[in-house]
Amino acid sequence: MDQILKNYSLLNHLNVSRETLLDFEKFSSMIIEKNGEINIVSKESAKEEIIRNRHIIDSAQVIDFIDLKHDKTTDLGAGGGFPGIISAIMLKHMKKNIKVHLYEKSHHKSSFLRDISRKLNLDTEVIQKDIFKTTELKSGTIMARAFKPLPLVLELVYKNFNSYKNLILFMGKSGQKILEETLKTWELEFEKKESITSKESFLLNITKINKK
Repeated sequence: MDQILKNYSLLNHLNVSRETLLDFEKFSSMIIEKNGEINIVSKESAKEEIIRNRHIIDSAQVIDFIDLKHDKTTDLGAGGGFPGIISAIMLKHMKKNIKVHLYEKSHHKSSFLRDISRKLNLDTEVIQKDIFKTTELKSGTIMARAFKPLPLVLELVYKNFNSYKNLILFMGKSGQKILEETLKTWELEFEKKESITSKESFLLNITKINKK
């Protein structure tokens, strides 16, 4: 167990419980096992250390911005479960009654997400639909990681969500340049937080979206 705590030392400031870390490890093992059948992550990334650092720890930092007062959180393109499943694991152990809605078009990945949710006893709803064709949505926090370009995500939330608390996006190395270009056509209220996994990346927490 001491080794597990050491492996997740970047999350020390979040006071993540040991039970949460054990679920993270179980999730990682399930990804590696399933990756032989379908590409949850790239074959090169299907190793415990890479999954832990590049995906799990990176996703876990989203908890700082999740609205804990709302009963629903939405992951726009859940994929292999980052950050949706990671958030659901953390919320379970925080004893928060928040359902995580996971939108994923792929039948195989949707089945994987349902299987994970069942085995880890997570409060999720996997929705196998094209989020762009789903309207009049409501949510507390909305999040997206490696989903679509920033302008497309903003357009989606602006048009398809009737109400939401905030939108959290994971921005990579070119994130600042993309943000500056986007601000030419969109009016946003936001805050940035440097990623704990890369000084060149940041989380973007948007609370208001309007077109200029």
